[in-house]
This record gives sequence, structure tokens and C-alpha cells, in this order.
Amino acid sequence: MNIYVGNLPYNVTEDELREAFSEFGKVTSATLIIDKMSGRSKGFGFVEMGNNAEADAAIKALNESPFKGRNIKVNQAKPRGDRPQRRPRN
Repeated sequence: MNIYVGNLPYNVTEDELREAFSEFGKVTSATLIIDKMSGRSKGFGFVEMGNNAEADAAIKALNESPFKGRNIKVNQAKPRGDRPQRRPRN
């Protein structure tokens, strides 16, 4: 299951993200989304877990919980096709 993790502190590393979710099961990947211009984290990322039951347990336990000073948002990621279209920038 692909899990969206939002409201992350900008200084969190992918290893710290992986470690937080690995308490609930095997983490396949942990990825932070990085701004191309600044090279800084955008404050959200994705965690992939192979076992849906473990992923559900992680979502329930970590959603709205404090993580490095911020309450994070954790939920099942929506497939790319299900998201609204972004308007082009001028």
C-alpha cells in the first residue's frame, strides 16, 4: 500500500520516515518530495508497505500524531489519476 505522509518537518530524512513506519511492519520504500528549485523538502512524502494490514495499522497509529515537533497527516495515497488537475502557472 502506498501511504501519503503530510505536514512533515522540512528537516526530516527518508531514513527517519522509514524508521517511524518500520515499527508497524516492513517498509518497501520511503520517499520525500523535494522542491526542484530550492532542493528542500516540500514537507510531504510517501511510504510504501507491502502488507496492507501493517499499512492500515501504521495509518491509524500515526495519523495526527506528533513527529519531530509537528502533527503529521497520514492516509492511503490516492492513485495519480484520481487527483484533480493542476492549473498551469503563468
